[in-house]
Amino acid sequence: MEPGFSDQLLSEVTALPGLPGVYRYFDAQGQLLYVGKARNLKKRVSSYFQKSHDGTRIGHMVSRIARMETTVVRSEAEALLLENNLIKTLNPKFNILFRDDKSYPYLKITGTREAFRISAARPVPSLAFPRMAYYRGVVDRRHSYYGPYPSAWAVKESITLLQKVFRLRTCEDTVFTNRTRPCLLYQIKRCSGPCVDLIDSEAYARDVADAEAFLRGETQAMLATLEQRMMAHAERLEFEQAAEIRNQMAALSRVLHQQAMDNVSDKDVDVLAVKVQGGRACVNLAMVRGGRHLGDRPYFPAHVEDAAQIAQALREEGAEAADAGDPAERVAAQVLEAFIAQHYLGVAMPHTLVSSHPVSKALLDALSEQTGSRVNAVHQPREHRRIWLEMAQKNAEIALARLLAEEGSQQARTRALADALQLPDEALEALRIECFDISHTAGESTQASCVVFEDHKMQNSQYRRYKIEGITPGDDYAAMRQVLLRRYGRIAEALKDEIAEAPALPIPDAALMAHTPPADTVPDAVSGLPTGPRMPDLVLIDGGKGQVSMAREVFEQLGLDLALIVGVEKGEGRKVGLEELVFADGRPKVYLGHDSAALMLVAQIRDEAHRFAITGMRAQRAKVRTGASKLEDIPGVGPKKRARLLQRFGGVRGVASASVDDLCTVEGISADLADAIYRALH
Repeated sequence: MEPGFSDQLLSEVTALPGLPGVYRYFDAQGQLLYVGKARNLKKRVSSYFQKSHDGTRIGHMVSRIARMETTVVRSEAEALLLENNLIKTLNPKFNILFRDDKSYPYLKITGTREAFRISAARPVPSLAFPRMAYYRGVVDRRHSYYGPYPSAWAVKESITLLQKVFRLRTCEDTVFTNRTRPCLLYQIKRCSGPCVDLIDSEAYARDVADAEAFLRGETQAMLATLEQRMMAHAERLEFEQAAEIRNQMAALSRVLHQQAMDNVSDKDVDVLAVKVQGGRACVNLAMVRGGRHLGDRPYFPAHVEDAAQIAQALREEGAEAADAGDPAERVAAQVLEAFIAQHYLGVAMPHTLVSSHPVSKALLDALSEQTGSRVNAVHQPREHRRIWLEMAQKNAEIALARLLAEEGSQQARTRALADALQLPDEALEALRIECFDISHTAGESTQASCVVFEDHKMQNSQYRRYKIEGITPGDDYAAMRQVLLRRYGRIAEALKDEIAEAPALPIPDAALMAHTPPADTVPDAVSGLPTGPRMPDLVLIDGGKGQVSMAREVFEQLGLDLALIVGVEKGEGRKVGLEELVFADGRPKVYLGHDSAALMLVAQIRDEAHRFAITGMRAQRAKVRTGASKLEDIPGVGPKKRARLLQRFGGVRGVASASVDDLCTVEGISADLADAIYRALH
């Protein structure tokens, strides 16, 4: 065993059983470093501690291990499923991580489940005429869902195709039940007009069945059925009906012809291609549903370099069979398996995967156990599958090249801004910029926004909105003063306490405050240095001298470094590209140039702060004007009852004008609750 580890940790490693399971490594602060699975826990975990990893990234991880947890399971398949459950929920630092983005859109056809239609409490006209709709969310068993689709565009394109061929309705049920004449979709032959009885329920049901058969990929059988119906109408001399079916078949044939990737043998297939370059990776997922190629979507994992180093070290140690060939290809295979394990965890998946790299048998067995049916992976496909894979590989290359170009451009902008403002440039990924903006409508619903730029990109999770109250409406200076005090007041107090505890430090107060973290920062147990959030390196204010002067007053009051404050002042004629930077510490204005990369970054951050502020202000204003908050604040009125009230009376004003007796007529509203609602709104 390597020296430097606690005796307790080493004894735990020695006592591990030779059984399948999952292991987790933690550092001294309790941060999860890595989650792994093993067919033999004792052999796998011991490999980390029995060999020197000096000078490698895996060595950096191993040197930080202070604690270990293990879970024994029955099989390697169970270990793999548990491993990826933990990876997705705990986000360990050294694992390959894919963003959890499973909210795929579906094409929904409502009310097609016979059990739902029979069990309806009362006849509803819209049930006899199901509608097509774009849907994203939890699946409801009363309806039929087709997909998933890789994008909203793919769903809407499919709906358009189905409208052209089968002319199913897409209108909401409330619109459907209140129509007195057909809409524009009927005029342009995209709907058969069931809302005004221009088609009977039986004929409409046949169109729905044909549309569902098309979505399932049963195109040839459906064309044969349509042809039989056309000939039957012709034999009965019903030439108009026969012509309608003929036109429908012609439209369907055009749709199938436009689908260059259409195939009748493969119904549901996912095509996965991986590209690794420049320390980044891209997994491109292309979807085939019902025999139709629906498009693709790229995924970019985090921690590729760390995880690849760990996987390579394990192979060198003999933990798994060594792979020959290009190291980049080994990394790509690891990325692919991590994506498959995380992406399909707990969701429906097709039975066939076409992949650019081989997939391990253990992973396929685990997926088969999860889905209850055999999952196959094809690594070197032929014919149409080969064409699909080549398309997916090309799209993965394009997406990764675009990502690398964008990241390189963003890093160049960060460096340009650091050079222009003479900021430290040895660790640009740690450069933190916070930008503030004020938004309101003639003084109404004033809100301030704070957006954060760090690690060469906007950090959406760290954005904050501040509701401004207690000021004269429209006073932007007072609003800026309030938000800066609220943002940095507590931090300044914490910094003063730290300085008081360490009076011997020969560092000027202002310089210390500029680089010291707030009170809620947790110090590192080893070095004693803070590891949490800190004061930004730059505070951008969307405004000129007036706003900067207000920020200066706040920072002087709090004892913070004035050099942090930079205002973005509109140029002559408020033209884009003519902005100037205004400083609170007395430095002269700086004009960066309309084509400056630094100005592009400043404008990007400033525009994001403005967007974030104005969207919050509009939401707050809409809430105030509609009075929705009044209903939300009434005890006993939850989302369902509130929706019934608004639907029954047409809005909050209608609810407010209703009497207690009228309120009692709404389902779920008792006499006591109706009285409480009436008193709350009056």
